[in-house]
Amino acid sequence: MGIVIPALAIAAALAAAPAAAAAPPTAPAPPGPFAALERGLDLALLPGPPTDDGDGLIAVVRIDPAWFTIELLNASAPGEGRPRSVRDWAFRAVASAAINASLYQGDWRTAVGLMRSRRHVNHARVSKDRAVLAFDPLEAGAPPVRIIDRDAEELETAGKAYAGLVQSIRMVSARRQGVWAPSERRFSSAAVGVDGAGRLLFIHARSPWPVHELVAALLAAPIDLRQAMYVEGGAEAQLYVRGGGTELSRVGASDLGLSLPGNLPVPNVLAAVRKGPGPAR
Repeated sequence: MGIVIPALAIAAALAAAPAAAAAPPTAPAPPGPFAALERGLDLALLPGPPTDDGDGLIAVVRIDPAWFTIELLNASAPGEGRPRSVRDWAFRAVASAAINASLYQGDWRTAVGLMRSRRHVNHARVSKDRAVLAFDPLEAGAPPVRIIDRDAEELETAGKAYAGLVQSIRMVSARRQGVWAPSERRFSSAAVGVDGAGRLLFIHARSPWPVHELVAALLAAPIDLRQAMYVEGGAEAQLYVRGGGTELSRVGASDLGLSLPGNLPVPNVLAAVRKGPGPAR
């Protein structure tokens, strides 16, 4: 296991030194606000909109699919049987990073929308939600990971190229426009996005911002966000990453703004697993 470093400590380190100083010798420092944890895995802690709640930071883990496979982990899959915290799911899969996969139904198993992988179908029905994360290509030449915007293309056609499909609520459209309706509701958020280079972004905001404000902050940040979808809110919104001697686990606050002991179990998680040998346990 890596060293557990609180988010504020990492933020201070990033502010005090260039990213290259925080990167291990074998991993070149990426441009912009990211610090390289290891090859293909970068971390940024960005200032969010003004707030008096939480740490005011947006954590973004950037994952290069040239070095990682994306896996869908389900409590409903054969051999599983129970929800786990995002961190526990990551350790079970020997993953370098993990985040909620999407909202789920009252049975604590079944996703609200379409959710399938090469080895398991959690939910075969397509909901009204407009974004679908596609991964694990079946066709040569298909991008390794992307978000299908159902207002820009047909899911039935675009989805045929992928074994992995996870549907959820669209935040940023294919036109790079924020599409979350303004609301005064505030809660912690977990999201998944893609950047202009086709890298996957795991995003977590513990501070309870209105989602449309979070979207605006992400689009203004120097992370080249192109599309994004919402995957969880409140205390169940979680993010975990480890690499290069750093371990970061972030957990959302409850709807009442309370910190809850431990990480809540969730049934469905997206994980980034390094191609080849995984990180040390």
